[in-house]
Amino acid sequence: MNLEQNYGIPVAPISAHTMEPVARSFPRARALPIIYTKTPVIGVPSEALYKNLLEGNNPETGKPVIDEIIDVLTKSQEERKIGSAPVYESEPCENTLTDTEDNLQQIFYNKGWTDGLPIILPTEYRVEEMLKGTSHSPDEEVSQSYDFENREMIKATVRDMAVIAVMAGAKPEYFPVILAIASMRQSSFAPSTTAFGNMILLNGPVRNELNMNSGIAAFAPINQANSVIGRAWTLMSICGGHAVKMKTLRSSQGCTELYNNMCVAENEENSSWTPFHVDKGFKLEESVVSIFRGWAFVNSIGCASNRPLHEELSRQFAAIPPMSRATIVMDPLVAVNLKENEGFKTKLDYCKHLSENVKIKAGDFWKADHIDMLLTTQAQAGIEPFATWKSLPEDAMIAPLTSPENINLIVVGGGTSPLWKVSEYGYSGSASIDKWR
Repeated sequence: MNLEQNYGIPVAPISAHTMEPVARSFPRARALPIIYTKTPVIGVPSEALYKNLLEGNNPETGKPVIDEIIDVLTKSQEERKIGSAPVYESEPCENTLTDTEDNLQQIFYNKGWTDGLPIILPTEYRVEEMLKGTSHSPDEEVSQSYDFENREMIKATVRDMAVIAVMAGAKPEYFPVILAIASMRQSSFAPSTTAFGNMILLNGPVRNELNMNSGIAAFAPINQANSVIGRAWTLMSICGGHAVKMKTLRSSQGCTELYNNMCVAENEENSSWTPFHVDKGFKLEESVVSIFRGWAFVNSIGCASNRPLHEELSRQFAAIPPMSRATIVMDPLVAVNLKENEGFKTKLDYCKHLSENVKIKAGDFWKADHIDMLLTTQAQAGIEPFATWKSLPEDAMIAPLTSPENINLIVVGGGTSPLWKVSEYGYSGSASIDKWR
């Protein structure tokens, strides 16, 4: 309401009706005359959305939405009926809990501190043992996050992260990796109604130090370090308040990847190209963790027996469609073939090829819901290349992967079959693990 209060510009806040608990939970929103519309507002034709706004009724008041919009924009604040909602109050948190092991497991779950799977109870002894995995002070701040229940920023210390690490089942030697992930200050849960997923990638000596899996079935639930480190990110996000249903967690279906966030190590020893962390400016001997995020992660159904590999991969990307970014996780056999048999001597060579050759019809591109939702406003604002693409005939071909540097190539797998995974996942950042030893 700053526009109205500070500049005298009327504002009509509108929200989907299913988001009412979210909208009303924010203290500043309780004083707003929020107008609610029918749902869904995503995934419906623009004509239907237009009809809901102009002809539909507010599900909360029963009044026409358009009439309420006009009232808010034309009447004084004194004439409006301001909505109100109860203040959400969190329960006081105990620092120490005493009970049987079975009861404590249930208490942790009931309080919303777990992912639903059994945890290792964070006893004082176990936490102190975990703290031996780093040289940093237990009271040092690692990250900050917004506590939705108490409406304040909360600081997470090394000790707090040690509690999380114990709960996830980590060994002290895993702890620097978990601290590095925490230091990136990203939640594994996206504040979206869609099903965002994540991938955690480990590079450098830490892979072998922790006996991580980068080969056979690297993404399968068979390796302790891969499973535990990935799970720790989700647990710290849950305990940080990022999984409160209809407040911070609004994903309609959710994503199973969040159980361990596809935590994996790169198979540097069998890669034909430079490791990923080196591509991002780190030294080969540094240990680094990287995060990737997105919606679609697609396994190859088979190998490229009847077409060149680069053509097969381009066809799969055209089906997603990507949004100026992409990530390919390929078996070492695929990397060898692309380099030795198809002429892509470096990652950049192949990324440039993808940027130029992954093509899709303009009509198919703009009719993809996530593209329309996120890029149409940029096109309307004259931002290129989206403005030009928006003006093209529907059957005109466009190349959506405009920046080769936004295409990530990662080598993972055991060399038993030349398979790959394609995704529109974007690179979300890296952190040094060595810093937290």
